[in-house]
Amino acid sequence: MKIVVLDGHTLNPGDLSWEGIEVMGELTVYDYTAPEDTIERARDAEIVYTNKVVIDEAVISQLPKMKFIGVLATGYNVVDTVAAQKAGIVVCNIPAYSTASVAQMVFAHMLHFTQHVAVHAQSVSAGDWSKSKDFAYWLYPQTELADKTMGIIGFGQIGQAVAQIALAMGMKVIFNNRSKKDTELNARQVDLDELLKESDFVSVNCPLTDENKEFINASVLKKMKPGAFLVNTGRGPLINEPDLAAALNAEQIAGAGLDVLSLEPPTPDNPLLKAKNCFITPHIAWATLEARQRLMNIAGENLRAFLNGNPINVVS
Repeated sequence: MKIVVLDGHTLNPGDLSWEGIEVMGELTVYDYTAPEDTIERARDAEIVYTNKVVIDEAVISQLPKMKFIGVLATGYNVVDTVAAQKAGIVVCNIPAYSTASVAQMVFAHMLHFTQHVAVHAQSVSAGDWSKSKDFAYWLYPQTELADKTMGIIGFGQIGQAVAQIALAMGMKVIFNNRSKKDTELNARQVDLDELLKESDFVSVNCPLTDENKEFINASVLKKMKPGAFLVNTGRGPLINEPDLAAALNAEQIAGAGLDVLSLEPPTPDNPLLKAKNCFITPHIAWATLEARQRLMNIAGENLRAFLNGNPINVVS
């Protein structure tokens, strides 16, 4: 059985092993695959893994040997699942592998705004502390998270993990969710307007849908506190980027920490790249070694279950 990984570099740049998948067939791993190379590389494969390489109806129609598509991510919009189903192809994704890592990144951005560790460390390295007349100095106000209000938009597994960390740090937690959400956590469900009005930090952790695309826009940003910070580790298109850039440049909100953008990699003219007090990480919340190993393990389990006739994590 031939197995092809079309774009394996992001998951495994060399610090993991493909052994768990390799034991099940003849494995070929490509670091990257251009759209024009997809059909040729997958032509003889029964098993195809993709992360961001698009497998649409046109591709599926030219790969009659393909029986299984493994998406090396939670989101599976790169695969035409309707066309796959019609062709009798099983499509599986990787759910809930990076919950802890993404929640951790939310607080990495938040703590950046409250402590400015990197700036102070660079200042010390530059000799500023050695020249100081006092035993301590700070370049930015130091802010305590305890008793601040954490507003979480989207209260699935990641949102709840964010809430648990916030509560452990003494924060008040409110959340907004598209449906009623019962929780044993000390967190209160509110409507979006109340969340925006009360929150010192707003964390966006909801999935992207046709209905909520760019819902973080000028009108929503105007409802936030002037001293509030926005953190997005969900999906880039949830935010209207020109509107956010304008709000930041006008100091309408205090800052934004983003791990995702609407187009990745971004074009050089993305207004957020030069927006005031906007700090962007290159979509790495999911990418801890532990989360990627978990993803790799689940990818292997998905294939093993399929070969045993009992597929799991099926999305089509």
